[in-house]
Amino acid sequence: MSGNMRGVQGCKGCSESVQISPEKLARLIEMATQNRPAVDDEEYERRLDRCLSCQSLQYGTTCRHCGCLVAVRARLVDSVCPYPGDSRWVGANKS
Repeated sequence: MSGNMRGVQGCKGCSESVQISPEKLARLIEMATQNRPAVDDEEYERRLDRCLSCQSLQYGTTCRHCGCLVAVRARLVDSVCPYPGDSRWVGANKS
């Protein structure tokens, strides 16, 4: 079975080093929210907590279902959780 050395099966396009620095992640979030509305900090934390506790999280940063960086996706108002069958963010939204 192929995968990385920790036994986590990754996508074939990913290299062994998929770690992203907190600084780079913050910059990516900043870039993503320049022209798109962002959720408030409380909603962001609710969404991110659900992503970080999901069994589909890879490398501590990446969603297995869509390949996104969960910290970026969770910040955007128009994003949805791509978990198959039932969003893990259901009930996380204020509205």
